[in-house]
Amino acid sequence: MDKKIAIIGGGNLGQAIASGLLSENFKASNLTITRHKTDLLSDFKDQGIEVTSNNVDAVKTSQIIIIAVKPYKIESVLKEVSSHITKEHLIISVVSDFTIEAINTNLQSSPVIFRAMPNTASSVNESMTCIASHNASEEDTKTVTSIFNSLGETIRIDEQLMDAATVLGACGIAYVLRFIRGMIQGGIEIGFDAKTATQIATQTVKGASELLLQKGNHPEAEIDKVTTPKGCTIAGLNEMEHQGFSSALIKGIKTSYDNISD
Repeated sequence: MDKKIAIIGGGNLGQAIASGLLSENFKASNLTITRHKTDLLSDFKDQGIEVTSNNVDAVKTSQIIIIAVKPYKIESVLKEVSSHITKEHLIISVVSDFTIEAINTNLQSSPVIFRAMPNTASSVNESMTCIASHNASEEDTKTVTSIFNSLGETIRIDEQLMDAATVLGACGIAYVLRFIRGMIQGGIEIGFDAKTATQIATQTVKGASELLLQKGNHPEAEIDKVTTPKGCTIAGLNEMEHQGFSSALIKGIKTSYDNISD
């Protein structure tokens, strides 16, 4: 892709997107990242990316604008750059809980607008990104999909499910990492050193994911292959359920959703 991309907001997610694009041989010279404290983006500058604190300049020199600021900043950023955004721009917002309609309201022109929800695994090209738009052309949709396919997997959803996508896909990274941390702690308690426990736990989680992705089975079908009558696996699983493992996870997901939807 030869189009120039500006990432407005070089925080954790903005940096993850930039790292993912670079690892897929996207030209550094076609990428701009903005952040108030530009010194925090020195690694990207060293790789040839344009780093600036000037959002207007970034917009004026790019065709695709990825807005990756904190939710409380998006309105002020949109108003700042509004007069410099034209119908030729393609706008992609990765800001949670801010609709396409709300973005349009804050712009003077009417460019094509997408919402996308990747996660921080973008930096290692393993993101799960959900995208949505209203009346976008197939060409624009292909462009946006190709950007996020370079960061992992992409799925198109209705915009009304964007909050749910944020919780399951973006917040979900933290849920899985907390689970892995628990596995590591358990591994240490039964005798492994931290490094070995980490290696075993992380590869086990990766393997479990690949089983579902490649075989397409229900998780319970794969669980049944591991559990044997009176075995240690079913004993452990039952104890976890007695302690509320599944219900706690479900309640946590629902609580995050209720929080983002308030």
